[in-house]
Amino acid sequence: MQAQPLIAVSDVEASSRWYQAVLGCRSGHGGPDYEQLMFEGHMILQLHRWDAHHHSHIGKPDKVIGNGALLWFWTDDFDDAVDRIAACGATVLEEAHENRNAQHREIWLRDPEGYVVVIAGPYGDVGM
Repeated sequence: MQAQPLIAVSDVEASSRWYQAVLGCRSGHGGPDYEQLMFEGHMILQLHRWDAHHHSHIGKPDKVIGNGALLWFWTDDFDDAVDRIAACGATVLEEAHENRNAQHREIWLRDPEGYVVVIAGPYGDVGM
């Protein structure tokens, strides 16, 4: 089994560009209503416009976006991820730091829609 998270957004194409820049992934679908973001042949995130296709359980855009949920991504190359984040000017909530409990490095961001995104290095990646 593999998770394929889907988030609702107001601008699929802008969100897709942001995630591609930050995560180093690519578009696997494209379009204004729906996107599949791919990394090394695997879908890692789906983007769905709030009011497209009339899904009754996707959520409500007038509520707090992402409250209680984090989009957490693991990468083998944490330093490259931090460089991409700096290059695109993403909003950083917590700078790159060592999480001793998890024994890895991580950086916390806010995407343009308001979702919290965490990028973490591999287990044991604690040497900064």
